[in-house]
Amino acid sequence: MSLHRQFSNEGKELIIAIKGKFDFSLVQEFRQAYSDVGDKQPTVFVDLRETEYIDSSALGMLLNMRKSLGRTVKAIHIINCRPEVRGILDISRFDKLFVIE
Repeated sequence: MSLHRQFSNEGKELIIAIKGKFDFSLVQEFRQAYSDVGDKQPTVFVDLRETEYIDSSALGMLLNMRKSLGRTVKAIHIINCRPEVRGILDISRFDKLFVIE
């Protein structure tokens, strides 16, 4: 399990990539990844390309991020989901709260 954070496009995009399991063990690291987004109102991308597993605590972390960031970001996109992860997001109706690509 690991988490990688990167700003790109001159600070206009924040990419948070999660590898392995996205569960409660990442709560502090995930929170720190989006805690300082700067003043450019970036678009946040949560890249789940290498995420093998997602549980209810990860869903809660995504909701907390959305609530915490509010209007300080342009949008939050969840990208590159594997079919099993996408299924969990769909069942949880996250497509109503996030842009899922």
